[in-house]
Amino acid sequence: MPELPDISAYIKALESRVLGQRLEKIRLGSPFLLRSVTPPVSAIEGQPVRSIRRIGKRIAVEFANHHFLVLHLMIAGRLHWKPAGVKLRQKNDLAAFDFPNGSLLLTEAGSKRRASLYLFANEADMSSIDPGGLEVFSTNLAGFRAALTAENRTLKRALTDPRILSGIGNAYSDEILHAAQLSPLLLTHKMNDEQFARLFTATRGTLREWIERLGAEAEEKFPEKVTAFRKEMAVHGKYKEACPRCGEPVQRIRYADNETNYCAKCQTGGRVLADRGLSKLLGADWPRTLDELEALKKK
Repeated sequence: MPELPDISAYIKALESRVLGQRLEKIRLGSPFLLRSVTPPVSAIEGQPVRSIRRIGKRIAVEFANHHFLVLHLMIAGRLHWKPAGVKLRQKNDLAAFDFPNGSLLLTEAGSKRRASLYLFANEADMSSIDPGGLEVFSTNLAGFRAALTAENRTLKRALTDPRILSGIGNAYSDEILHAAQLSPLLLTHKMNDEQFARLFTATRGTLREWIERLGAEAEEKFPEKVTAFRKEMAVHGKYKEACPRCGEPVQRIRYADNETNYCAKCQTGGRVLADRGLSKLLGADWPRTLDELEALKKK
């Protein structure tokens, strides 16, 4: 799922292309994309784009009549800038937004249709979809700590809960926790002052680094290949690869359709965290340290 740095890159690329431009027409390729009834799509056709902003992991486009179009790409939704009037040819082509200088094409890989489009008549109505998570660049350490300790959650859950923090998901939470050298399973109520300070610095630093990196790329060309797995990342998607800090192999915790990647030496004091699937299979034989894990692999 595109997260805060990716959405920021999309917005930067869109601002240079459609800000002030008139939306000529919306063409829907999937009847499941549009999730709102009023106002109708025709209410923003012919209207110039007034502003573009981020709401969590959503892109909100404001028009001159103060109506809003809000896109949520979910896991597999992606945006592409194409020549004006591009045809909706594939089953994964969900919509085209036609401007005088080009068309914004929305696609979604796979068979599940999770991406969504909403239209709102005003900003007050649009606020109903905001999960309410704290913006990390609009707060201080005290506000950050208060948000994460409102409930006793694991750090991984706290960082990725959109009601707690805005715009952070699976990929960048892995990178943040690696930068902070903290376990994804550490409970927020058990953290000390130094750990919270480290996490706050790592959260802002990691997000800023990727916003700047992806923003620079978006200035050169439209971000056509947005992915959660980037070769420059330290641990996310790097299972079994060497940790860039200590050289030990990156570990993982798998759950549902996701996995958490971490370095046992840097983040958990050498302890290998239990993977639900394998730990159930191995039971008492589950390796507790990196040395035990290596010994198990040799059997």
